[in-house]
Amino acid sequence: MGERKPITPAAIGLMAAVCLVWAFQQIGLKSTAAYAAPVLQIGLRSGIAALCVLAVIRFQRQKLELFGRTAFCGVLAGLLFAIEFFLVGEALRHTSASHVIVFLYTAPIFAALGLALKLPQERLSPLQWGGILLAAGGIAYAFLMPGSKEGAAAAPDLAGIIRGDGLALLGGAVWGATTVLIRTTRLSVTPAAHTLFYQLATAFVLLTGAALLTGQSHITPAPALLWNLAFQALVVSFVSFLTWFWLLTRYRASQLGVFSFMSPLMGVLLGVLLLDEPLTIRFIIGAGGVLVGIVIVSAAPWLKQLSAARAARGSGLRRPA
Repeated sequence: MGERKPITPAAIGLMAAVCLVWAFQQIGLKSTAAYAAPVLQIGLRSGIAALCVLAVIRFQRQKLELFGRTAFCGVLAGLLFAIEFFLVGEALRHTSASHVIVFLYTAPIFAALGLALKLPQERLSPLQWGGILLAAGGIAYAFLMPGSKEGAAAAPDLAGIIRGDGLALLGGAVWGATTVLIRTTRLSVTPAAHTLFYQLATAFVLLTGAALLTGQSHITPAPALLWNLAFQALVVSFVSFLTWFWLLTRYRASQLGVFSFMSPLMGVLLGVLLLDEPLTIRFIIGAGGVLVGIVIVSAAPWLKQLSAARAARGSGLRRPA
């Protein structure tokens, strides 16, 4: 499906900016949920962003395939995209933005497992399996260990929070499946704008429909909601997603995943600072295990390549006696 380049400093800078934007998206959705349900907001932002992406495609005079294998893969990616953000929207109704962003960003774990099954060159190393076990342990600790008095005081609806955390974790699994689909189908060589349009257009139809069917279509016009919708549509769904898919078609997914862990760290910090969300010791320990596991899984192939490159340089410097 095309060889990906090792990540560069410029790509790292782009990933940092994208991660900051993604950290803000859950904060914005949570803070304006009283004016419009998160699922409805995500559906509306997807529709606005889809029009912006379509304008870019038309401006560049590219031909967008509406039928055939590429379009089918694109709609399938859009279905996964819609499911992911439906789960995110529902999760935000039950748990904090900090929890959602940590469990959603387990996606690199699921992507690594999926790619290992589909692509021989993506086979997992013992170090990566160790990272997966560490992340799984962190998830189990955050979900299953009894809550402390601190947690009970800060979070009286413990069952609702566990449900929200579970939905966010499922969202991470679906995001990982989306990455696998893009990497292993015709979408791997499809222009990033086309892939994004398929996803946004499908998400608009499905998520706004879901909001209507579940009674979450009420909107209370407010400046905060309008500003957030503009941010979500233009910055999150248009600019940052387009940048992400562009990076995904040019650089190795495993290396990009190393830097995507910045988003949950930023998201937790922003949730505490901007939404005054509580942090329990149990969640901090569990989330720490998850994040370290993600970094191990994502960084292992990169570290192996760096080690091989250094060994090759070292052998090249040796002269025969």
